[in-house]
Amino acid sequence: MRGSVPADTLAINGGPQAMPTTEGVGPGKIGVEEFMELADTWGFSEETKAAIAAAIAREPDTSPMLSRYYNPRPSKVKMLEELACQLFDVPYALAVNSGTSALNTAYVAAGLGPGCEVIVPAYTFFATVAEVVTARAIPVIADIDESLTLDPKDVERKITPRTKAIVPVHMIGTCADMDPIMALARKHNLIVIEDTAQACGGSYKGKRLGTIGDLGCFSISSYKITGGGEAGLVLTHDHHLYIRAQNNHDTGACWRPDRYAVEQEEGELFAGYNYKLSELEGSVNLPQLRKMPDQVKRWQKVKRQIVRQLNHFEGVTPQQVRDPDGEVGYNLIYFAPDGPTAEATAEALNAEGIGAHTRGGKTARDWHIFAYWQHIMERKSATPDGCPWTCEKNAGLGQDYSPDMCPRALDLLGRAVFIGVNQWWTENDCDRVAAGINKVLGAFFPSTGAVGW
Repeated sequence: MRGSVPADTLAINGGPQAMPTTEGVGPGKIGVEEFMELADTWGFSEETKAAIAAAIAREPDTSPMLSRYYNPRPSKVKMLEELACQLFDVPYALAVNSGTSALNTAYVAAGLGPGCEVIVPAYTFFATVAEVVTARAIPVIADIDESLTLDPKDVERKITPRTKAIVPVHMIGTCADMDPIMALARKHNLIVIEDTAQACGGSYKGKRLGTIGDLGCFSISSYKITGGGEAGLVLTHDHHLYIRAQNNHDTGACWRPDRYAVEQEEGELFAGYNYKLSELEGSVNLPQLRKMPDQVKRWQKVKRQIVRQLNHFEGVTPQQVRDPDGEVGYNLIYFAPDGPTAEATAEALNAEGIGAHTRGGKTARDWHIFAYWQHIMERKSATPDGCPWTCEKNAGLGQDYSPDMCPRALDLLGRAVFIGVNQWWTENDCDRVAAGINKVLGAFFPSTGAVGW
């Protein structure tokens, strides 16, 4: 035929394709079976699961992508980051797969490493100090005050020419004393990295916690204020820190517009990790973060109703709260005169139906308290050479670690009683809790006559 092309002509030259279509078509990589495993975690009845499976089977098989990158749908992880920027009023937010990953990413972004000392509080979850060590820097442990957060005076005592950063931790919903900490940082040209894992949504003098320092780290999990599965956030106002955080969280560079391009700015590219958050976690954590402002308001309202009814007692000291208007309010804490009395009052509160506990007693092993960080106290290493403790650049850095090196932390935590506050308590619940606390403390201590903590 005139104009026909020989069958053996290459397709690139206008010939027929060897494989224009495929006959074999299978289901998408992720389908009904995978979705039903997820639905099963809700504990639905067999009838309900069968109805869900039948409904899904009638829908087109679109096989979702659970990676935030190369995803044809709008990314839930990106939406989570955009919401964080909006809620915390920052230009940059990066979602990662845990709060620990957020800390590691922030430390690396800030340039912490061999030759650096990093000041951390004696009371914080171990991850805060662990990631200093994984960054190959050396932690310096500072004592706390009656707020159960960093004591700025002890921070100043611990600053040396090798100090690179301060990590204030906002513990149990209350803020560290950020004004003097920031003043010290400016005076000594130090980086401030806020660990806000336990105070998401709190504030200090009108500023959101996690946005005051150079970087802020957050944890999202089932036992945190914002509770989904597992996730973390890194917030910053600084573009360069954000770019470095991006690289650390995804060393495969899917985040870069031109993935394999040469370095666009100094310090952008280095060997990092893979801390990317999946779309599945992003989908769960997005509505959780939307709920956060209302959750905090409920906690604050409940705690205020309780504390204004509490009597003052001789020998009982309420926790120092730096900013009562900004604390999240999910814990109510007081200090008894000594450990045994703290434990006795906590036991009596529990008997009244008011959940209370102590931490820091002689029989406790709690990785929120420095004395039980065996990894640090004994300078343990993941490698036989003892790095980072033995690194040449770290020679002479750090402290003589010992379980009694921060006596104020041991004293305060040994006498502290923690009462959990439920955001869903009614006004009547609050009144009964306040009456129960007064009842118990009144049985142990004489009242001063003053009311309202």
